[in-house]
Amino acid sequence: MSRKDSKGMFAAVLGQLGDEQSEGQQKPKSASPHLLKVAAGVRQLQERGELADRLLKDGELIAEIDPEMILPSPVPDRFEGAYHDKAIDEIVESMRERGQFVPGLVRPSSTKPGYFQIVYGRRRLAAAKKLGLKFKAAVRELTDDDAVILQGEENSGREDLSFIEKCSFALAQEQAGYKRDVICASLSTGKSHISEMIKIASAIPREILLKIGSAPGIGRGRWEELVHKFNVSGNSTRAADLVTKGRFLEADSDNRFNLLLAFLPSTETATVEKASKSKPVSKAWAPRDGSVSATAKNNGKAFTLAITNADGPRFGAFITDQLDSLYEAFRKSAARETGE
Repeated sequence: MSRKDSKGMFAAVLGQLGDEQSEGQQKPKSASPHLLKVAAGVRQLQERGELADRLLKDGELIAEIDPEMILPSPVPDRFEGAYHDKAIDEIVESMRERGQFVPGLVRPSSTKPGYFQIVYGRRRLAAAKKLGLKFKAAVRELTDDDAVILQGEENSGREDLSFIEKCSFALAQEQAGYKRDVICASLSTGKSHISEMIKIASAIPREILLKIGSAPGIGRGRWEELVHKFNVSGNSTRAADLVTKGRFLEADSDNRFNLLLAFLPSTETATVEKASKSKPVSKAWAPRDGSVSATAKNNGKAFTLAITNADGPRFGAFITDQLDSLYEAFRKSAARETGE
């Protein structure tokens, strides 16, 4: 059967389904479950055929490639864990039942002959690897700039790519040496926005970002609030400690963000300052006969000396009379210690 004839058959089946669904608005049970299933398969075949047509017109080859022959992109666009079993379960089940209908995109590796580098479709690639299937992909010769732009465009269009992942993707491109106009094109946004995204991703230590995760429900405003807190002295250390705690690690990504934001102080408060003060130091002295008892206290700002017992008042008066000579002796001692 020619492609033209098959398309005509697909249209007829889909048209019949449309007629039954229209009638179903009045009679909900009139649509055939069998026809619904067939029509769903027909739609998928039709979409696959249209995609293949577009790729062939562009002069691209659709190939089935061993996943082990496909190298990762040097510029990550998602956080670690995005390709683990739990994250790709739905894609695995879909591909197990229906195969891989939508090809990914790869380009020949410039560093390893015979290998390819993934441009997009990494979760489909991970699913194919888990199922032991070949990975269907369009093969296209691309420059580094073109590859990263296509990678970004494909991922930015997906609702499940979070704000902080986009920020991290922008920062990764800058660190890899890509020009600002390339980064803008990859994320379909302007230079000022890219600057803000890079600022956010670079203000928070990478290891802490990875501990938080993609935080899909957290938008730009709240990330900016967290960045402000990281400008407070000591908060990086506080954050590094919190992200190792059990209650933090047990939370989902959004709640990890919320826990960290609530935990970090916005300013160095008086409570923090009081906690840093040293405790007062006390020292007691008395001669063997116990005729005098002296207690000295030093709180960092003041030094007090209390003298009691029988000879206490007279000894205190004696010290007071000697203050000039005692202070002079103190200065000479301090000078010797500092070498002045």
